[in-house]
Amino acid sequence: MKIKLLAIGKTDDKSLTQLIDVYQKRLKHYIKFDIEIIPDIKNAKNLSEEQQKEKEGELILSKLQNTDQLLLLDDKGKQYTSIEFSQFLQKKMNTGIKQLVLVIGGPYGFSDAVYAKANGKLSLSKMTFSHQMIRLFIVEQIYRGFTILRNEPYHHE
Repeated sequence: MKIKLLAIGKTDDKSLTQLIDVYQKRLKHYIKFDIEIIPDIKNAKNLSEEQQKEKEGELILSKLQNTDQLLLLDDKGKQYTSIEFSQFLQKKMNTGIKQLVLVIGGPYGFSDAVYAKANGKLSLSKMTFSHQMIRLFIVEQIYRGFTILRNEPYHHE
């Protein structure tokens, strides 16, 4: 299985980018992992929230293969402990899917078309975080999940 993280808009904070890179490099020891950034919508100020979600949704859907499992990072998604998330990853690998695609949407969430295509929703917290911070958090949690599956000493419980 491969894991791909899709995110709308680039991360301007170099410190965050460096931390994300650290975990992305660590993940290479466990699984094929890739981050793909979808550029911000041009002239978004001239669009309604709904129009912006539609345009972002078209870009997200254009990045998917028919066989991909789509998991949206969404505040109304299912919450897991780190151990439960590692078990979730193991179940996905056991099903033999080619690629799990996690998506961090734009500032207004996802279009109806993206929700319709999704295989599930994941929430990292009931709190609200910036979309840039979420990138770091999810990459770290994927890494943590694989260290848990291998009984490595990174995670303490």
